[in-house]
Amino acid sequence: MSETPEERRDFIRDMIKSDLANGKVAELVTRFPPEPNGYLHIGHAKSICLNFGVAQEFGGRCNLRFDDTNPTKEEQEYIDAIQEDVRWLGFDWDGEPKFASDYFETFYGYAIHLIEAGKAYVDDLSPDEIREYRGTLTQPGRESPYRNRTVAENLDLLARMRNGEFKAGEKCLRAKIDMASGNINLRDPVLYRILHAHHPRTGDTWCIYPTYDFAHGQGDAIEGVTHSLCTLEFEDHRPLYDWFIENLPVPSRPRQTEFSRLNMTYLALSKRKLIQLVKEGHVRGWDDPRMPTLRGLRRRGVPAAALRDFCGRIGLTKSDNTIEYPMLEHCIREELNKTAQRRMAVLEPLKVTITNYPEGQSETLEAVNNPEDPDGGTRQVPFSRTLYIEKADFMEDPPKKFFRLAPGREVRLRWAYFITCQDVVKNDAGEVVELLCTYDPATKGGDAPDGRKVKGTLHWVSAEHAISAEVRVYDHLYTRPDPGADGDPIDDLNPESLSVIADAKLEPSLAEIPVGETVQFERQGYYCVDPDGTADKMVFNRTTGLRDSWAKAQKNG
Repeated sequence: MSETPEERRDFIRDMIKSDLANGKVAELVTRFPPEPNGYLHIGHAKSICLNFGVAQEFGGRCNLRFDDTNPTKEEQEYIDAIQEDVRWLGFDWDGEPKFASDYFETFYGYAIHLIEAGKAYVDDLSPDEIREYRGTLTQPGRESPYRNRTVAENLDLLARMRNGEFKAGEKCLRAKIDMASGNINLRDPVLYRILHAHHPRTGDTWCIYPTYDFAHGQGDAIEGVTHSLCTLEFEDHRPLYDWFIENLPVPSRPRQTEFSRLNMTYLALSKRKLIQLVKEGHVRGWDDPRMPTLRGLRRRGVPAAALRDFCGRIGLTKSDNTIEYPMLEHCIREELNKTAQRRMAVLEPLKVTITNYPEGQSETLEAVNNPEDPDGGTRQVPFSRTLYIEKADFMEDPPKKFFRLAPGREVRLRWAYFITCQDVVKNDAGEVVELLCTYDPATKGGDAPDGRKVKGTLHWVSAEHAISAEVRVYDHLYTRPDPGADGDPIDDLNPESLSVIADAKLEPSLAEIPVGETVQFERQGYYCVDPDGTADKMVFNRTTGLRDSWAKAQKNG
């Protein structure tokens, strides 16, 4: 079992508890600060659960703030989707969503403050020249020839940059820190660059935009964030954020703490790589059920509660690690086992005729919706003379441990009767196309009055009442657990990541299951109703199978 929030302990929660206890902060304030340049993925779920989770646990508040400082890549579509995904995951934010663009005028004032203090300058070096001048990890950088412009000249040039007098890349504003610093982030970082681009919220008001590094920490300070919880790649940026806070008239000082980002086997969680998958058509879109986006996981039928449980189980560390994908599947199964209704579906149908069942007759049998849920109720399942069972549930010459149907063998039909295979019908190619069976009317409900036992229980559907559906079975998007380890992850794409069963046969009650709901196909796995379906033919996505390799591995140590 996973820990409850009250039991959960890690270095971040211990820090927050200490800061509240000793009066360093009066109220915990966190934030989730996505850039609106793509859809959220499972890695973001870890950050969402942490930032919103600790705010809930310690009676604080969490802001949703969009760090929208790059209009060339940001769209309203992403802003709307991110809000929806955070709510779907089970969280809400304090007040209205916030945006870095809300503070553009304040950031511009901070830039002027740095210039007036002799700590920022307008540079004419091109982006390529800036990279060249910055040096390397083993060699110090070189000062720009424009580094010592006067305050008056810098203020004039910045104003003209804002007024649109220069082309993109022609000038930028840089902090004046230390070109010899061992931390490259402190080698006169760019604060403002020229971008003649339409912004989703500010339109064409601005043609200069603050960099992420300049806006991020100041946004936290303006909002009174007490604990800026960031992933490890921001650890080297913390000295820069601290420098800004120390040299600007900000209203508060956030405390930044880093934790490891989520890495998982069989997934590539780089936003750039996800965009490539979509743009190059390797997947059907951001919500393709093979994608690790929250949209994709949701369409696949993964419950939000399972994701929250997963994020709680993996914990927080200060060093990078990789989580096994089966652990996520284990969390999904645990949740769905409790909540998902059971239904019968035959994916590869084999016709069965009950020869001693009256022609033209049918009846309804009672079936339990979820044996794990005492309040789950029951449903009525139609039974008739002609049924479908799985092809794999019959063998003409079975091995010793095959307990399903075979010539002369008796098995139980789930919720129905015992049947015995009497004969086999084959086509011209010698393939089995129909089984002729008899049933025992006395075994209605699945038990024999004389106490005889059968070893096999099969799921089935009535052929007369069955509905047809397309079933999409998903496997890992990549063939190896570390996609791209030897080059481009695209080279590791799994050509069999999606297989389609065109004409599965389902019990009729499945027609009433709404889009997005996940059910268990008995003996098969968990499946979710996909929006691609129509009134004539439903579509189901496999969420996950029933075998739990992770739980088995944990049990075996």
